[in-house]
Amino acid sequence: MKPPLPIFDSLEYIDKVDLSSSLPDNANVNDCQKALEFLNCYKGSQGTFNAYRREIERLLHWCTLIAKKPLIELKRHDIEEFIHFCQKPPKSWIGINKVTRFIAKEGKRISNPEWRPFVVTVSKAAYQKGERPNPKNFEISQSAVKDSFAILSSFYNYLLQEEYVYMNPVGLIRQKSKFIRKNQSQPKIRRLSERQWQYVIQTAQEHERTLFIMSALYSLYLRISELSANKRWSPTMNHFYRDSEENWWFTTVGKGNKQRQIAVSDSMLEALKRWRKYLGLSALPSPADLSPVLPKAKGQGGIGSTTYIRKIVQSCFDRAVNNLNKDGFIEEAESLIEATVHWLRHTGISDDVKRRPREHVRDDAGHGSGAITDKYIDIELRERHRSAKSKLILSK
Repeated sequence: MKPPLPIFDSLEYIDKVDLSSSLPDNANVNDCQKALEFLNCYKGSQGTFNAYRREIERLLHWCTLIAKKPLIELKRHDIEEFIHFCQKPPKSWIGINKVTRFIAKEGKRISNPEWRPFVVTVSKAAYQKGERPNPKNFEISQSAVKDSFAILSSFYNYLLQEEYVYMNPVGLIRQKSKFIRKNQSQPKIRRLSERQWQYVIQTAQEHERTLFIMSALYSLYLRISELSANKRWSPTMNHFYRDSEENWWFTTVGKGNKQRQIAVSDSMLEALKRWRKYLGLSALPSPADLSPVLPKAKGQGGIGSTTYIRKIVQSCFDRAVNNLNKDGFIEEAESLIEATVHWLRHTGISDDVKRRPREHVRDDAGHGSGAITDKYIDIELRERHRSAKSKLILSK
């Protein structure tokens, strides 16, 4: 089966999309136009926009090429068939690496023929051992299926309000459990051990930029998008500020375009002073200091590439892995290979929730509820295992 071409460009170019000339063959123009209008509601968040675009585009491709039905004709069983399709798509629809959806050619944005709706990946540890992505091994995660239901339901609710459809077929699926397994236990938080973090932060001291990035991601619980510059938010030095009681805070705009203030610890304040000294600035910023928190090495402005920041973090992880191996901590070196940037946020929250009030960590992390913060509390798990440790199978 011939793979489909992308429909919607990246957030940067979405306002310039001309569906009359850019749609793939056989695509339903009206469905795509409504989908574009819906996606425009989520331009405030890069991550949310990308997730919604991915799911809706898959549905539109499936409607056109597989079901051969418009959105208005889809019933409950059609949505179920679509989910089954996503769980096992044709190999020709599966890519082995992420590529840009559209490419520039002669001043125009054209569809990238290498793009695929689904992408198979392998873990970093497996890749280092020689394993490579193979479409035969594609598997969609439980969380991805759950997200798909939520996004498609939201999309159909929008279409209902626009009087474009007459019902929400996603909402009619009562037994989603046949697609999504319920997990009785608390999901595992992907984080660094105390030893791993000590090796990582010691390794980071080899480079001032790396040290500040690692310190901020860990101590302020920042997401990578909250540290990089973009149209929605560009962190500047005066986002670190002192209140009337001499306490320091950091203002950021995070997930869902929500602004929050994060309490700055004494250690983080020292890290900021060290970073500013390296940059040739005064010890602490004034309210008028509009210089970027992470300036580009060359050129003006702040670092806008999250890929660049990820490479810095990954390089630090890799060097820490080597140091752990040298010192004989083989197992911790193995597990650190899997670490990603987001693990630093998880680690900072997990470490702090042991010693700070849960509500304080919740607000600094930007969690919508204390229930999310509770996922980082592993004290109960520790006690549970301790009470089970001495259980006997055969009495002495």
